[in-house]
Amino acid sequence: MFRFLTRHDDEIELDIGDPVYVETMCEDLWYEGVNLRTGAEGCFPSVYVREVSEDTEIEPGLNGRPRHLDKFLLKFLGSTETIAHKGNDILCKAMQKIVTARRMTISSSPPTLCLLEISVRGIKMTDQSKPKITQKKDSVRKKMGKILGNKGDKKSTHNHFFTLKNVSFCGYHPKNDRYFGFITKHPTERRFACHVFIAEEGQSSKPVAEAFGRAFRSFYDEFLEYTHPTEDIYME
Repeated sequence: MFRFLTRHDDEIELDIGDPVYVETMCEDLWYEGVNLRTGAEGCFPSVYVREVSEDTEIEPGLNGRPRHLDKFLLKFLGSTETIAHKGNDILCKAMQKIVTARRMTISSSPPTLCLLEISVRGIKMTDQSKPKITQKKDSVRKKMGKILGNKGDKKSTHNHFFTLKNVSFCGYHPKNDRYFGFITKHPTERRFACHVFIAEEGQSSKPVAEAFGRAFRSFYDEFLEYTHPTEDIYME
């Protein structure tokens, strides 16, 4: 709900909109847990977070308006680092690189079916090809894996969460609109990555790009007028 800056080594920094997993609720009104955006573990004041469940219909900061959530089933082709955080040329080159690499492994490693959830909270990718995890976890990191993906599984999973302020560019391929990608920036380093998807045969990814646009506009209209400014978001 609010930005929290650390003062001690055992504290973790929180930004507005960060998803947080609470491990321990202390009696002094402080919590211990994990910032799911950065992966940092530590303590933070309880008043800086708000519980959000599957039944939550209203998001904090949205002036009491219902949360809008778009969901799309797409095939995740892969991610690759990029040299810049925006540009249609950058996006298309990343798509070409991933698609070319995929052609060599399509039989042994088919694309993963992912559920892409888009809202003002951010972009959530959930692997739909693997069973849900039900085992009880022993540590904070394992419990974080239960929410965003099984980190202890030797097989790779594709469960991730990106806050909108870390998404810098998105769009579909101008020559084949089945392909969609978005570029994210690293939370603390000057590094960028493009994540590429493909829609089912005969379908277009244009509605996905439109959903990103709605989320961006809501995020800027409702949040950035009250918080510190970030880099511009570019869309094609």
